[in-house]
Amino acid sequence: MWAFVALLTIGGFAVAWHFVEPAPPSQIVIAAGPKDGAYYQVAQKYSKFFAENGIELTVLETAGSIENYDLLLADNDVNLAFAQGGTSPPAEAGQHRLEGLASVYLEPFWVFTLGHHVETDLRSLAGKRIAIGPVGSGTAPLARLMLRENGITDELPTELVSIGGSEAATQLRSGDVDAAIFVGSPQSQVIGDLLTDPEVRLLSLARHEAYAFRYPFLANVKISRGVIDLANDIPNQDAHLVAPAAMLVCTEEFHDAFVPMLLQAARKVNATAGVTVSREEFPSRLYLEHDLNESARQFLKSGPPILQRFLPFWVASAVERGKLFLLPFVALFLPLLKLTPPIYRWRIRSRIYGWYEVLRKIDQYAGPDADPDVLKSHLETLNEMEKELESARSVPLSYMQEFYNLRLHIEFVERRIQAELKSMRPAKPTLVPSATDAV
Repeated sequence: MWAFVALLTIGGFAVAWHFVEPAPPSQIVIAAGPKDGAYYQVAQKYSKFFAENGIELTVLETAGSIENYDLLLADNDVNLAFAQGGTSPPAEAGQHRLEGLASVYLEPFWVFTLGHHVETDLRSLAGKRIAIGPVGSGTAPLARLMLRENGITDELPTELVSIGGSEAATQLRSGDVDAAIFVGSPQSQVIGDLLTDPEVRLLSLARHEAYAFRYPFLANVKISRGVIDLANDIPNQDAHLVAPAAMLVCTEEFHDAFVPMLLQAARKVNATAGVTVSREEFPSRLYLEHDLNESARQFLKSGPPILQRFLPFWVASAVERGKLFLLPFVALFLPLLKLTPPIYRWRIRSRIYGWYEVLRKIDQYAGPDADPDVLKSHLETLNEMEKELESARSVPLSYMQEFYNLRLHIEFVERRIQAELKSMRPAKPTLVPSATDAV
């Protein structure tokens, strides 16, 4: 019985093994952005958080969101990336389905110009030389979209230059470009330097609400006067901007065990919206352009899994994956364990009752009209039963009363048959003495 229970339970574990998610790898790669950009800097902070939990998070330098999407959709080892809202490719563009993990902060759309006059309309850039961000970045497509909405295209005399980052800032200061467009966090070094440069002016969008209304991936943000630097009054007046969200995007192959850790890192690094007017906590499910990952949904709803709150990552991951093995234990082993004593009792009693069935048939046949030869064969059967009972030493003590009762009943029927056989023997003839013998 124990062997049967163990074999069936092992079979259940073997079936469950096919449904257990593989163990998480010890190294993952995140496609970030240029080294002087916010994506790269934030990813480096995430990497430190992962390292504290024994996971190597490699930060991959890229041109930006467009290249990041290309890496995600290609067949390679990159399953996680930063992406800017409004830059997602068509659903059928690649061989991997993408999922959203969270939006982690807002990235204002910054337009800087030279001079002392503060512009409030993108149409004022018509006919000028404008740095719109490098090819492969998320800045370039959003800049082209915003300019196109204002009737500005890459046709002379307007010239759209594909440079960004520190190079665009340098050319703006030197006058090689008339305006420079960036999409990034206020904490970015390049944007911070431009905001504090007295020769550079930030364009405030007078029609910011219209842009946000037309494009749901854009949010209204306000950079309040003095919020960057109160001592130097930077900026020296309120600036109304629009901002897409920085999103964490993954493929279906990204291991679910890393999702809570990644969002914990995002919660630690990107706790608030920064210097913008919005005080919504990040990470958030808002502004996502892809279906929300199920593990991310659970995290954003209830926080980290209970096991990861109290156990090291690898221990919590092993226990989490191993919980499926509880199903065979609960569904098979425990019920079978409870069934074992009744089945064992039935097995013992069935043996005893089987002997009683034979004994009853022999007892019913014994009688004055019974065939002596048949009675002799029954007597042999009873002798065999006694021998079997002598060898049956595995009967538990709790069943010894029934065991000895059977032995007594066998002896009783045996004596009865012997008596019947004795009564059936013919009487010996009595010898009468003759006269000669008497003499």
